Amino acid sequence: MVKGRNNRKFSSRRKKLAEEVKNKGIQDDRVLQAIETVPRHIFVDSALENRAYEDSALPIGCGQTISQPYTVAAQTEHLNVQKGDKVLEIGTGSGYQTAILCFLGADVYSVERHEPLYLKARDILKELGYRPQLKCGDGTVGWSAYAPYNKIVVTAGAPVVPEDLISQLTVGGILIVPVGGQDVQTMTKITRTGEDSFEQEQLKQFKFVPLIGEKGWD
Repeated sequence: MVKGRNNRKFSSRRKKLAEEVKNKGIQDDRVLQAIETVPRHIFVDSALENRAYEDSALPIGCGQTISQPYTVAAQTEHLNVQKGDKVLEIGTGSGYQTAILCFLGADVYSVERHEPLYLKARDILKELGYRPQLKCGDGTVGWSAYAPYNKIVVTAGAPVVPEDLISQLTVGGILIVPVGGQDVQTMTKITRTGEDSFEQEQLKQFKFVPLIGEKGWD
């Protein structure tokens, strides 16, 4: 069991949440186990603690949100994370998605542009015993120092697929990114099939905060 404040208090709520996202279509047992195990209440303000296991997005400051658990589960399932995968996350936010990836055994690199969120997520993830590599900066250009990555996940809505992220995928790697306007985006899965070849699949529609940066929204 993951360490965390009041962790046992919310164990039944986490189990119920895992059942809820399963009923919405999540099939990967490892992802469901992650949702049932990672203490989401630690990643939200104490005033919102009792809402932490609702299947809804919640504010975390800096105009950002912790994503709906179903959304986190869906992105993670589409990534098909395997133990030891090098995963780049664009938009650390609260750190909840980061923790889910760490729970699955990924080697996680995560970029957050808001320093207060970066600092808070760093401390929470350390408290939980996770050791991802975190960076405060512009995630739209990726993190080339550690490229290539087996998997890349973007947790904000992009106007187009950032080319820098595609270039940082290894052959056989998967990029999951919501693409569209600022009101609604289509979850897009891009698989790098060769040095210069890619396959693209459009999935369900979601609503994310905008991806801000050099290769995102202004």
